[in-house]
Amino acid sequence: MIAGAAPLFGAVISMVWLAWSDEQHLGAGTRIWRMLTHPIGAIAVIQSLYTALLALLWMRYRVFKAPEGAEWPKVTVVIPAFNEGPMVGRSIRSVAACAYPKDKLEVIVVDDGSRDDTFFHMQHLRREFPDLVRLVRFVGNRGKRSALVAGFRAASGEIVLTIDSDSEINPNTVHEMVAPFLADKKIGAVAGRVAVLNRDTPISRMLEVQFTLAFDYGRAAQSAYRCVACCPGALSSFRKDIILPYMDEWENQRFLGRPVNHGEDQALTNIVLRQGYDTVYQRTAIVHTLVPTNYRQLSRMFLRWDRSYIVEGFSFAKFMFTRYRENNRLMPIVTFFVSNLRFVLVAVAIMELPRMFDTNVTSFVRATVALGLGAIFSAAYYLRFERSFRWVYGVLYAIFSVVMLQWILPWALVTVRDERWGTR
Repeated sequence: MIAGAAPLFGAVISMVWLAWSDEQHLGAGTRIWRMLTHPIGAIAVIQSLYTALLALLWMRYRVFKAPEGAEWPKVTVVIPAFNEGPMVGRSIRSVAACAYPKDKLEVIVVDDGSRDDTFFHMQHLRREFPDLVRLVRFVGNRGKRSALVAGFRAASGEIVLTIDSDSEINPNTVHEMVAPFLADKKIGAVAGRVAVLNRDTPISRMLEVQFTLAFDYGRAAQSAYRCVACCPGALSSFRKDIILPYMDEWENQRFLGRPVNHGEDQALTNIVLRQGYDTVYQRTAIVHTLVPTNYRQLSRMFLRWDRSYIVEGFSFAKFMFTRYRENNRLMPIVTFFVSNLRFVLVAVAIMELPRMFDTNVTSFVRATVALGLGAIFSAAYYLRFERSFRWVYGVLYAIFSVVMLQWILPWALVTVRDERWGTR
């Protein structure tokens, strides 16, 4: 959550810095005191301390290894699909090509009432891999949750791994997603690392850098205290026996009297956490997924995510003060409250935006430089994984997100009861 808001945090630091620069007539001590006693200055201090804490937690993160000689369990891979076309075939094929023992692997693909040729491609892969692939077809569109529920209930594996139908996994991904369960019986769910498959537009390239920060740095830090807040739909795995009893609750979830059709991944993560199990991140398990390529698709995706963030935030708040787990209860609470400072940050960013980019050339240059400095961390972290000039898109994303995306969270709050998925 916080990692994903890094550009916004950089923008707030920019505003504080601008305020500091505009009060040069005051003494340094006076300026520091005024900043600390101002709400925005206080938030900046809290965010800075929390960011430092995340860095310490991130350094403690370790990849999970299966014990020597461990017996690998049977795994069911569930792929829900809706109007995915040929891409669903690529997704199935990537699972079929994985290194996991085929006698301990099954793939259940659920067609959620597609109106295109998705089922045709599913049938083709079923004929190609008859001992591996099973198909389920809905007559009409019932939603991703219902498709996943059908897959969970039909699964014969001890571990259920879910991937999106617009995604491809690496050959070792299934092994890596199962290893944490063998390493620790307290682990109930595992989040994989989400990478970008399509990098052909400026927006998808910006997301490539941002995903590296949000989906690796943030989840690695959360994994250090065994409470990853959201195991992503693009790649997650679960112990089936702790999930099955809650299928009806999950499928029929309601919020403010309306059905909830988004955020199924975070809702499922909350169910695992509520039962006292740990949720962790496995960096070596990688999925490559298609991401938005234009502004309209991007804003829809973030709108879905923010609605889910609001709904599931309420769900987590219901049990976060209970003794739902034996250890590590404090950090999830801290993360919850610091993450929700984002609402204040967005409000301030919207109000201060005209001031940051006014007609004063000096103010404009200072604001742009400050935003760029706030994006350096994203770019530098991306370079840790891939030596590529595309780190520049991390800097561009910092500016783009502050200028073009700050309306999304307020609108998500206003339209949180809108159950439309908004992907197609």
